[in-house]
Amino acid sequence: MVTVHIRDRESLEEALRRFSKMVEKEGITAKVKENMFYTKPSKLKRDKIAKAKRKQEKRRRREMGK
Repeated sequence: MVTVHIRDRESLEEALRRFSKMVEKEGITAKVKENMFYTKPSKLKRDKIAKAKRKQEKRRRREMGK
């Protein structure tokens, strides 16, 4: 859980900015966006396979260039 303690002479805006950075770093906003809509397990599986294929193709192209 992300907590921010306001420092001496720190404005609320600065503390809020630090809090936002911490939340982003923890990946909380990404999880919230991901969970906004239901994604079928089959779609997740297809996306995972497609991502692996893209990664493999990119690695293959990089090795061919060397």
